[in-house]
Amino acid sequence: MEHLVEHMKISYHSGHEPTCGVCKKHCRSFESLREHLIGPLPKQECKNIFSLRGCRFCMMILESPNARRIHHERCQFSSVNAGLTTRMAALGLRDKAMIDYTSSRSPKVVALSCKMVGGGSDGSLDLCARVCITDENDNVVFHTYVKPSMVVTNYRYETTGIRPENLRDAMPLKHAQRKIHEFLCNGEPMWKIRPRGGKGRILVGHGLDHDLDRLQLEYPSSMMRDTAKYPPLMKTSKLSNSLKYLTQAYLGYDVHVGIQDPYEDCVATMRLYTRMRYQKHRIEAYPLPADAQNRSNQVAWRQSEVERMSPNEMLSISRSDYCCWCLDSFV
Repeated sequence: MEHLVEHMKISYHSGHEPTCGVCKKHCRSFESLREHLIGPLPKQECKNIFSLRGCRFCMMILESPNARRIHHERCQFSSVNAGLTTRMAALGLRDKAMIDYTSSRSPKVVALSCKMVGGGSDGSLDLCARVCITDENDNVVFHTYVKPSMVVTNYRYETTGIRPENLRDAMPLKHAQRKIHEFLCNGEPMWKIRPRGGKGRILVGHGLDHDLDRLQLEYPSSMMRDTAKYPPLMKTSKLSNSLKYLTQAYLGYDVHVGIQDPYEDCVATMRLYTRMRYQKHRIEAYPLPADAQNRSNQVAWRQSEVERMSPNEMLSISRSDYCCWCLDSFV
């Protein structure tokens, strides 16, 4: 029991973790669950059931093979037409440089993605040259080319599709930065922005720290939902997965084939966020270890009492060490 209590202190198991639908094993990430079910050394009983009734995208166990077939049709997404959207952007047909952030119907959750060109003597310095923001329904809220404040030495056309003429009359970086900042804050001072009860918008993306750094923007980490840093979507080694892999593994289609479009990235990250957000988890009064009322914080001085608990009772007071995105459903 001493070992079990020590394990509880460091594992942060909870009802928010990915869980095997067969044996109820708790896993730190979906990659760990995937290895448990279909990896090189899976648990054979779980593998056999998953092969008949399991969804390879959301890792759910369905009631029957027929139920899995019907579920697959809803669970797998189709790709956006990246080639068409790229051509539209090149012609300026999808540019939306104005943001209506005063509308009562304006979105609470938005996705952002940037595409970088190269600066510096060797072209290795990332400079934001294109930015896109979408809402939860894949609608473009804001899209524009951005004129970097430094000289561009490598347009990286093979992956960005950006040419010199796209940036010649593009929106200056400071102008784009101000518009995006005003839109995200939604009329609320930065120090007042919070996930619950505030006006600020939840920002979704992949590698958001890098994108915001290149835009020279600051935004509260509590309002950011980064698919590169969300523990359930990371590798078993706790390193980030690429957006290309996440989209293929969890949404069922390919991105970054040829020229990369920021709209395509926005749609993919928003779909990943939505899939994680609408998972059905047990409702807890104090879901985070940081909550002062959380009983799992008191384990250090309640060792003898905890040792008398059953494993299920221990699990009921244990909490995740990250903020599950399903909690955004209560915002």
